[in-house]
Amino acid sequence: MKHNFLVLLLFFVLSASMLKAQEIVSADCPNQTQLEMQKRGYGMFIHFGINTFVDKEWSDGTIPVDKYCPDSLDCDQWVRVARDAGFRYVLLVTKHHDGFCLWNSRYTTYDVASSPVKTDIVKAVSDACKKYGLQFAIYYSLWDRHEPVYKKADFDEYIKYMSNQLTELLTNYGSVCEVWLDGGWDKKPEEWRLPEIYSMIKRLQPHCAVGVNHTIVLKEGERDFALPDSMIVDNKYAFQYFPSDFRLWDPKIAHKQDKKQYLHNGQSFYLPFEHTLCISNAWNWFQKKELTPVRDLDELEELFYWCTDNDNTLVVNVPADQTGRIREHEANTVIALGKRLGLRKGMPLPKNGSFLSLQSPAFASSVYENNESLYGAKYATDGGMQTRWAAADTTAILTVPIDNSKPFNKIVIFECCDIKNGDDGFSNYRTNRIQSYRIEIEKNGQWETIYISDEPMRDCKVIRFPYPYQTSHVRLNVTKALAPPSVYEFNVIYKE
Repeated sequence: MKHNFLVLLLFFVLSASMLKAQEIVSADCPNQTQLEMQKRGYGMFIHFGINTFVDKEWSDGTIPVDKYCPDSLDCDQWVRVARDAGFRYVLLVTKHHDGFCLWNSRYTTYDVASSPVKTDIVKAVSDACKKYGLQFAIYYSLWDRHEPVYKKADFDEYIKYMSNQLTELLTNYGSVCEVWLDGGWDKKPEEWRLPEIYSMIKRLQPHCAVGVNHTIVLKEGERDFALPDSMIVDNKYAFQYFPSDFRLWDPKIAHKQDKKQYLHNGQSFYLPFEHTLCISNAWNWFQKKELTPVRDLDELEELFYWCTDNDNTLVVNVPADQTGRIREHEANTVIALGKRLGLRKGMPLPKNGSFLSLQSPAFASSVYENNESLYGAKYATDGGMQTRWAAADTTAILTVPIDNSKPFNKIVIFECCDIKNGDDGFSNYRTNRIQSYRIEIEKNGQWETIYISDEPMRDCKVIRFPYPYQTSHVRLNVTKALAPPSVYEFNVIYKE
């Protein structure tokens, strides 16, 4: 009897320590939850809800529930597409800022159970994930523009409401690998009582990774956001939302030399970064009635490599439309991308090649307004997707020195395009400036053209060569542009 008691006691002690071990602690390496997140690496984001039926990205919580009316709802198809595309998990928007819930919640009537189509979407997607062998994750908006108690002076009532809803999501639908919290900007960080929410999530789902959008700020206690592009020094920036298991800044892209150490109360914590991208080339999260072209496969492939590098992760938004299905052209694109990448279940995610141009001392024929600090040529090779070189003229040359002892066989150019916002206030449409250009290499003191194009560059231009080149300098020679050309990144790469 005593032996059984000791065994039972040891079991509870070990169980408690395992649960506690899932909460973030000061460290300079990933914990088990973060390692599992990094191993997953690649997920499908699904935006679907009442906004889908009114052509909006955000709504204010007043759209009647009877507007939600998919006529061919097929959540199995959503997850089947995710599996066929090589995604490892599905991240489902369970409640956006409008407050409409995709499950039958006991705490509101603004949900699918009160709509004409009463299918519990959370259950259907969770069940399909089990069926197809994918992990299941949830997005939940802290901000709620519908729920009346959100506007009450006593915000504790809303915290209770939110806790009750999260408890429903984390206890009724099986294993949840990630909770993605959004909308925190509407209140002061401390009002969300995140330490309590975090601990509750960990109690209900010990292995679940928890993140809050806009995680990091320049200085603790202030709301000056640190952009991912600037996160290249360990222990420089601080948590805005503590605790968190990973960083978010939707939809920014981390620096090529992204760092992982961030501060809270003088202690350093390890935090990977999760990226978000849209399959649509208009950057819309919720599907619109009008068909939208998708991003080019080349761009998606290069962004995949970039975003999953440095032990970071990526989710790609592939939303369902008003019928309740993922559109065929978008499904075909992500499946084609998975096949191109050679994604295989249980295998590590593929990597890009070696970058010869990273941090190269590039120089240019001109710089916009002669402002080197904002538009200098160095920004085309600095590894940041929010910094850029911009020329002063509509013809221009960007020259990139590289190590001539190393070969290259691929060049990737991320152009900065002119952007026009859509009617929904979020979607945007991009117009290329660069219309014709050449890629040239230095050879015996002369410039030799190895690629020429008289077509617009597109957002991401990938040039693959049939055999490798070696040279001391590569240059982009822009021969025609609609406005002074500008480039976020000019990458010279060797990929086997």
